[in-house]
Amino acid sequence: MDHLAIMKKSWGLTEKILMGQKKIESRWYKAKVAPWDRIKEGEVIYFKNSGEPVTLKAEVEKVLQFSNLTQDKVKGILTEYGELDGIENNQINDFYHFFKDKNYCMLIFLTNPQKVKPFNIDKTGFGMMSAWLMVDDIEKIKVSSV
Repeated sequence: MDHLAIMKKSWGLTEKILMGQKKIESRWYKAKVAPWDRIKEGEVIYFKNSGEPVTLKAEVEKVLQFSNLTQDKVKGILTEYGELDGIENNQINDFYHFFKDKNYCMLIFLTNPQKVKPFNIDKTGFGMMSAWLMVDDIEKIKVSSV
């Protein structure tokens, strides 16, 4: 299975992944949505900033899932894993406010990040607001090289 993670450009996370400053991709949810229970060690995640082409990929090293979150659990996850998630110590409180009311958290540990030749994707059928896509083969949603 190939995965595509769409990132918020203003947070600069794709650059942090490529530079090795962000070794975990975290996803925080109110309900169980993709890729909950559907991503495995050894699979590949492609990354793109919103509104831009896909520019990098990384392999999944391991996945941790947390459910029934409380505000204390959220704070604990951010404290323990924040640095690996590319969050600076002085940003923990800001991210806590983003995530404190979420029920689920996924921590996807990344390995072997590398640039790819930029390409666009076709999100038809996935929903315009989808921030995570899952496909058997990334080639199926590739539109063109940039």
